[in-house]
This record gives sequence, C-alpha cells and structure tokens, in this order.
Amino acid sequence: MPKGHSRSSISGRYIPAAAAARHPKTSVTESGSNHSSGVHHRSAISGLFINSAAAARHPKTSLTERD
Repeated sequence: MPKGHSRSSISGRYIPAAAAARHPKTSVTESGSNHSSGVHHRSAISGLFINSAAAARHPKTSLTERD
C-alpha cells in the first residue's frame, strides 16, 4: 500500500488504509499536496488523471480534486 491519505471516490471522504486496500477500484491514495490550480479529475481504478467527460460518465470510480 503506498504512503499517503486514502479517499473514497464514491463519497469523497478520507478513509483508513485498510478500507482502501479492501476496495481498490473505488479508492484513491493521494501521495502529496496538489500545487496546481483548477479542477482535476482522477480515475480511482488506474490512478491517472482523466478529462471531465470521462469523470461524468463514471462518477463512482472518479474523484474530483479542487484547489
């Protein structure tokens, strides 16, 4: 399990590392602070950034990060 804070992509709330390990497709582990500006969307399955259209199509497996 990578170090950092884990967040549920369904509720958007922080969750314990054990819960993130049990639900890897619907949780994202954040490794550091976001130093950029704007809104970013991240896939909970791959951990990669995705565009707004993909985030709208998959709301339960994407996480929206705002600054």
